[in-house]
Amino acid sequence: MEMLKAPKSLVDQAYEVILDAICDGTLKPGERLTQEMIAARLNVSRQPVTHALTLLKGQGLLREAGRRGLAVPPMDARLFDAIYQFRGAIEPLAVSLATPRLDEAMIARGRALLKQGREMVRSRDRRGLIAADMAFHCFIYEVADNQVIIDSMRLNWCHLRRSIGEVLRHPSTAVDVWPEHEAILDHMIAGRAEEAAALMRTHVTVTYKLVSRPARERASA
Repeated sequence: MEMLKAPKSLVDQAYEVILDAICDGTLKPGERLTQEMIAARLNVSRQPVTHALTLLKGQGLLREAGRRGLAVPPMDARLFDAIYQFRGAIEPLAVSLATPRLDEAMIARGRALLKQGREMVRSRDRRGLIAADMAFHCFIYEVADNQVIIDSMRLNWCHLRRSIGEVLRHPSTAVDVWPEHEAILDHMIAGRAEEAAALMRTHVTVTYKLVSRPARERASA
């Protein structure tokens, strides 16, 4: 018998909706927010919105904008660099650890995630693309079964999501990542851990180089 899952609180729901909007570009850098505006949009009281905004501000995803409330800051260029330097080291390791642990159920799950990503590309669903990309990489972290990797990624979850959102703003990247993901998974399924890890390293490094300059330009604008 499975345990019942408690419904998400209004604070959690408000947090996730606002974070999604920041990551997918619905709320753009420089855009100002007030408690009243967000509460009206979400049709909730100000209290859960206040808590959600405080969490996001504490994580650096919102900043003070004087008397006009809070504003969405540009993606910090140094943080963006740091995230991709970290991913370039950790994700190939995760692939190496995950490869010998793959079983038929995990393989089926990985292929389902690839299918979902391609569907998001076809539908041009930016929010869905971010979620699908995150889901594929999280799948590898989970299969690797290394708690330090999982905890490190979770600690920076919101910034990872935003950095992926920045990456997927580049039109060709949103399309190219899925053949690359498929190649990584194919090598993992074949037991070629070193080749799969090398592909993951290239995937992260090339993507970073492709989009780091536009991201810096937006950050300094």
